[in-house]
Amino acid sequence: MSLIVKIGKKGKAIAKKILSPVEVHHVSYTRRIERIKTDKRILAMTFDDGPMDMPCVPDLFEGRSLTDVILDTLEEFGAKGTFDVIGDTSDNYPDEAGALGSAAWGGIQYDHYPDLGCDGKGGAVHNDRLIRRILDGGHQITNHGYRHIIFGKKPFVYGKRVFLGSFDKAVEDLSRLHAYMKTNYGYEITMSRPPHYVDKVEGSLTSYDVYDAMGYQYMAASFDGAGWLPMAGSDENDAFKAEIRAMVEPLRTALEKDPDCFCGQIIFQKDGCNMAKRTPVAVGLRLQLELLQKYGYRVVTVQELLSESPFADVGRDDPDFEIFETLQKDHAVVYSDNRLRPDAQMTAGELAMLLCPKEALLETRRKAASDKHATTYRCALDLCAEAELLPRGTKEDAPVTALPGGLFGQVTDNTRRSILRAYRGE
Repeated sequence: MSLIVKIGKKGKAIAKKILSPVEVHHVSYTRRIERIKTDKRILAMTFDDGPMDMPCVPDLFEGRSLTDVILDTLEEFGAKGTFDVIGDTSDNYPDEAGALGSAAWGGIQYDHYPDLGCDGKGGAVHNDRLIRRILDGGHQITNHGYRHIIFGKKPFVYGKRVFLGSFDKAVEDLSRLHAYMKTNYGYEITMSRPPHYVDKVEGSLTSYDVYDAMGYQYMAASFDGAGWLPMAGSDENDAFKAEIRAMVEPLRTALEKDPDCFCGQIIFQKDGCNMAKRTPVAVGLRLQLELLQKYGYRVVTVQELLSESPFADVGRDDPDFEIFETLQKDHAVVYSDNRLRPDAQMTAGELAMLLCPKEALLETRRKAASDKHATTYRCALDLCAEAELLPRGTKEDAPVTALPGGLFGQVTDNTRRSILRAYRGE
């Protein structure tokens, strides 16, 4: 089964390169957070799909729930986790499970282990005790969707899966879990990961537009903890041991090659069964943490990681770090891949994003979603032209050669660094 999964992932990566060889990133309010720049040995671990109040498989912990075992392990090592939780999958029927090892193993129409019929054991709505334990332990909670339904259609992998299919439905689903956490726990969610990383929503709108509306950042990951992967073996026990090794050995190899390689990284983990309906994370997590502890790493929440630096390419050693850090809180100045690129030349589209009022821009962008030419930059430039901040008809990729009079202080060149400094009055 693991071979099928690996071949599928490899084929998908190759197809993506052929169909879209160059991935283009734009300045955006929402950024994909995979890792941050730091030389400190700190990292984050994220746990998708929980909480889960069911015993581990195999049950090596006297019936304790998987989420409890994960929390026990984290607490033993003084580690803080980030739990990307769902709300409730009880309404995700009729459904049935597909073949183990296939994309439909957790459900043909939805993803919730329908053959187990234990929806009442999973999700935030049914697990007040576990949610409170997560919060009381100082861990972070992020939004993985109330019903854990993919945002848009993905025929290559999930051709039979129910999908939300519209911007409004995606916002409604996320808002439902957001409101639940706020009302019942006074907890404000600030980040989200789309179910199965399906970004397409409708028209030209993606998960980035949805997260713009929610005020979220897109929580991704830079290293796969591999607890979701099934492995072959001579029997169930042998396969389980192979799955644990698959969680530990890549981590060990990376650390032996470069002890600092995990500085600022985010590791993906699963608070649920793998594709063979086993839970190697219950054992493998401890071994991973032992390794990381040996190399002097501290596991923190993604939010704490971002407090060290919110950028993938600029750290606290940059002379303008405080300027950039302050600006990014309320302005679109960072690219969607979370890189600031401070020494690149600023374009007119990027300048328009800096000058444009956020709410007006987001509303204009959503209204123009059916127009493939109405990019976020184009919308920002049109709004700036209406406000007489920039000339009408300015091209998105035009280099900034002259700045609007009276808006900035002294600018030494047209790099993003110089213009952002001037905008802050530095």
